[in-house]
Amino acid sequence: MQDLTNAMAEMMEDEVLALTDKYLAEGKPPQAILDAFQAGMAEIGKRYEAGEYFVAELIMAGEMMNAGSEKIKPHLKGGPQAGPSKGRVLVATVQGDIHDIGKNIAVTIMELAGYEVKNLGEDVPTATIIEEVKAWKPKMVGLSGLLTLAYDPMKAVVDGLKEAGLRDSVKVLLGGGQIDDYVLKFTGADVYANDAMANVTYLNGLK
Repeated sequence: MQDLTNAMAEMMEDEVLALTDKYLAEGKPPQAILDAFQAGMAEIGKRYEAGEYFVAELIMAGEMMNAGSEKIKPHLKGGPQAGPSKGRVLVATVQGDIHDIGKNIAVTIMELAGYEVKNLGEDVPTATIIEEVKAWKPKMVGLSGLLTLAYDPMKAVVDGLKEAGLRDSVKVLLGGGQIDDYVLKFTGADVYANDAMANVTYLNGLK
């Protein structure tokens, strides 16, 4: 499915959707189509880092990914990935940050992998996240943030979970291109991921 990956990387939205329809009609595995999307997104990320693509391309890429994923979802029903939810995941872009492209892609990937995901949106207050964890009882909280100013709110969420007596019952994953081992240690979270598939890999390894 290299043609699908190439179409994604070249921002050819109509071609991406047409090829998605074609491969689904041919009975290709939905996961294989999703893998082609991911490969295209990886190439887009490389071009962005190289200064060839800009924020506008990232936004368009997110829209293409979402549109293609909507076509795939119905084909997963009754398939090998269908069935009961693998668990609940709460996600939010933390207070002070409004970036949502990476988070929304991660949400789509986790949903396609069989997880029930509640997306609280962007610029979400710490107290709101804590209350949602208390009420909804997810197995993992995904905190997204692209800016360095997101680090303090991420730490505040982890600290708030401790104060509420919830920390031992939920894993905290950080997402964002700037997240590294230093930020993980600073916030007290469990793990960080720089790509959407890493979220699923971590979730699949949880008991």
